Amino acid sequence: MRPFGRRGFVTGAAGAALAVTGAGAVTAAGTGAGAVAASPPEGSAPPVPEERAGPDAGGAPRRRQFRGVWIATVANRDWPSRAGLTAEKQRAELLAHLDTAVERRLNAVVLQVRPTADALWPSPYEPWAQCLTGTQGRDPGWDPLGTAVEEAHARGLELHAWFNPYRVANHTDPTRLTAGHPARLHPEWVLPYGGKLYYNPGLPEVRQFVQDAMLDALRRYDIDAVHWDDYFYPYPVAGQVFADDEAYARYGGDFPDKASWRRNNTDLLVSGTAARIKEIKRDVAFGVSPFGVWRNIATDPEGSDTRAGVQTYDDLYADTRKWIREGWVDYVVPQLYWNIGLPAADYAKLLPWWDAVVRGTGVRLYIGEALYKAGDPAQPAAWQDPKELSRHLDLAAGHPGVEGHCYFAAKEIASDPIGAMSTVVADHYPTRVRPPRLRPPGWGGRR
Repeated sequence: MRPFGRRGFVTGAAGAALAVTGAGAVTAAGTGAGAVAASPPEGSAPPVPEERAGPDAGGAPRRRQFRGVWIATVANRDWPSRAGLTAEKQRAELLAHLDTAVERRLNAVVLQVRPTADALWPSPYEPWAQCLTGTQGRDPGWDPLGTAVEEAHARGLELHAWFNPYRVANHTDPTRLTAGHPARLHPEWVLPYGGKLYYNPGLPEVRQFVQDAMLDALRRYDIDAVHWDDYFYPYPVAGQVFADDEAYARYGGDFPDKASWRRNNTDLLVSGTAARIKEIKRDVAFGVSPFGVWRNIATDPEGSDTRAGVQTYDDLYADTRKWIREGWVDYVVPQLYWNIGLPAADYAKLLPWWDAVVRGTGVRLYIGEALYKAGDPAQPAAWQDPKELSRHLDLAAGHPGVEGHCYFAAKEIASDPIGAMSTVVADHYPTRVRPPRLRPPGWGGRR
């Protein structure tokens, strides 16, 4: 089996096709050198001290800080360790991940609850997730999301429910989906691309459905945030076409080109979801974890000083900077999965760029960190040094907009092969702290 990348996607041709040329090439989903895969409720939670965690914009001590970990379920990347475990074993593994987060003095877990248009809760919209039992649609005999919320809160951890909006399957055969799957009931919603199946973002009925499916979890559970990853329109695959011409002909007449129409489709999904979240539960956050490069400076003078092979604005049709400026998201976690000094995408250059983007917006900025690269022999020399990630936090401490970090991913939080996470904890997390609050009611932003 080929290795899986940042969010469970198989690496290979797609990643290679996205690499920039020259030293320090950057890919979208590979695992080679320079690659990119990619407050506790009142009552039950134990007290968490208000540690001083670095200066804020005014020079005063910062008492809150986001310290998160992604728990990926797609292809059983982090949890469950394999499909088909008993309910008792699945639950035990989940609780072990939560306990490890506490031991590492983290305060939030970002659990992937909708990996491939299926669900880790009893959803009326979509089948039970295949990663649980090995068979999509089969009841696992327990409620993973409900348990995760309850047990995370009991440990003083926030639970951010992580959804992937459009991915349907990591294959292109609809008959492998459960018989009642929405993608089989509505084949006109689905497009194959790059060896996978996707819902078509250009269809209004698709955008409505995926919102309904995701927000069902918000209605049912006391989650602390709705969280999206970096996949909107799929990462480009050389030689393949995302065949949405029919939808463009039907709905794209007011736009100068297909790219503008696609970006508007993504904007509609983001802004619509933001509004619905606040209508359902105003105190629940909405966060997005985009690929770390909005646009390269050679493409746009307002872009970052990078030469990345993927730009979210141009390739994923996701104008992440606009979402921040419009106040559609409460927090953003750019995936800065590169080492300090990498020529194509230098962590030390991207960090201040994102800090400037959030300035004055009220949107929280947390940095996505590539813990999975630490100690990987396929990665550059910088990632063989246990101090690389700790140096990232040293840099971040000098940028007042950065209010925390999130680590990919749970498996590496536990195994910590070269001690990179232990070094971060020793250098930066002497005690636990509370995560930042949402923007206060009445904040004057543009939500």
